[in-house]
Amino acid sequence: MKILLTGASGFIGRHLAQALTAEGHQVTPVSRRNGQDMQTLLTPEAWLPLLQGVDAVINSVGIIAETRGQTFEKLHYRAPAALFRACEQAGIRRVVQISALGADAQAFTPYQLSKYAADEVLRRLPLEGVVLRPSLVYGQGGASMALFQRLANLPLIPLVGDGQYQVQPVHISDVVATVLQCLHTLPAQRTLDVVGAQPLTFVEWLQQLRRAAGKRPAPTLAIPFAAVMASAHIGRLVMPLLHPDNLRMLQRGNVADVTPLAAFLGRMPLSVEEGLCCI
Repeated sequence: MKILLTGASGFIGRHLAQALTAEGHQVTPVSRRNGQDMQTLLTPEAWLPLLQGVDAVINSVGIIAETRGQTFEKLHYRAPAALFRACEQAGIRRVVQISALGADAQAFTPYQLSKYAADEVLRRLPLEGVVLRPSLVYGQGGASMALFQRLANLPLIPLVGDGQYQVQPVHISDVVATVLQCLHTLPAQRTLDVVGAQPLTFVEWLQQLRRAAGKRPAPTLAIPFAAVMASAHIGRLVMPLLHPDNLRMLQRGNVADVTPLAAFLGRMPLSVEEGLCCI
């Protein structure tokens, strides 16, 4: 198939492009590195020339924090919404939208809300649109993975609050496998949470990273949430992942039932222990 892949130079996009090419698909990459700025592709008409001869579309664009040149509204909502409407006009029915766990009716941050708005556009169109909502995605080359590894390698691990909030990390290979399965089976319109085999607390996640690096568990230091939030307003200027909204999402937890994903893949996704062995 000829597949248009947005966000092709990002963490998920790079892995998808490699897997799609390995399967013999022709990938049309869309990213700033490839000469297209999603923030200028805000109407269906802007997308139609890029969709000529395309059989399927995968949208993997995502930013974790806004900058002057990149906004949630344009990258997560307006550009994808225009792309999905262009697919309808071009007769392209097979569309995979990579959203995020928490992008639902209970969303409370601009990041989640912008993803949810685009998801809703796709759901309302007469397409075989699949909305995938990954949890924390980890693997080689991931920005969040690098941050968590740095934290885990400290002799004393600082925590936001008590660290008992839950996460359900999913390995990048399982995200890729889920997207490929969507292309193979052409499922009816659906939404699927893409999560790891089991939830674990944030403390357990960091200690797992230490074990994978051959280190013993480290003591932790609980920092009151209010104090972390106060410093995050400055810290986010240096490291966007420390934006207060990201900390709020982390504290809320990020887990879902793995059963639908396991049924869709025909197997359980990797456990954290298995996934970290692949890195």
